[in-house]
Amino acid sequence: MDISDVTWNEEARAKILDDSDAVLREAVRSVAASGGISSDDAFAQLNSMLKDRFIDYEPGPDIRKYADAIAAGEFASAAG
Repeated sequence: MDISDVTWNEEARAKILDDSDAVLREAVRSVAASGGISSDDAFAQLNSMLKDRFIDYEPGPDIRKYADAIAAGEFASAAG
């Protein structure tokens, strides 16, 4: 067996992604609940909440997209 053959099976891979999505959703929900926040502040808060939850975390364009949506009030109904 080659070391490159060592991977998570599909069931475990799907669970890992589902768990990661749940962490991201909770962070977005939490920051959105603060209301009246700028995109830059939302971005900083999201990064602060997510950085220690993932190995080798690097913020990407998806985090900016959610920060912009939070600032625009697009998650107002999800905040509660």
